[in-house]
Amino acid sequence: MPPRGSDLPLLLLLGFRALIDDVHAELAEAGHAGFRPLHGVTFKAIGDGVTASELGRRLGVSKQAAGKTIEGLEREGYVERVPDPADARNKIIRLTARGVEVQQRAFEAMARLRARWAEELGEERMVAIEEGLRAMTADRETRFDVPGWFNG
Repeated sequence: MPPRGSDLPLLLLLGFRALIDDVHAELAEAGHAGFRPLHGVTFKAIGDGVTASELGRRLGVSKQAAGKTIEGLEREGYVERVPDPADARNKIIRLTARGVEVQQRAFEAMARLRARWAEELGEERMVAIEEGLRAMTADRETRFDVPGWFNG
């Protein structure tokens, strides 16, 4: 018999998955059917702008893998490449207006889902969960290398 708590990682993953799946269902209804969970992580890693090499490092993948992700996001109109003012050999990847719009929709969807969870669990309990997770992860840096991390 597994000890109590051995299913905690799975429960956290299932909660994460439920939230992300629901956000993406809302995005699809709003005309962003091709937007994937990896794209949200990539947007966070892009921040205010990043080179392809740096994006690969942040995501924990090769420059080539980052390039494929960038190409797909470019085709969908979510990102663009612009000259790097610090180095003419580089391009900076940044969000387009469409990228900012889908990101904002995702933020709003997450706020609605959080409210729904708080309604179900109770606001005090929801706050306790959030505060507990923040406390348990306070000494960890925010990392976007989930794609590379999952692959080992």
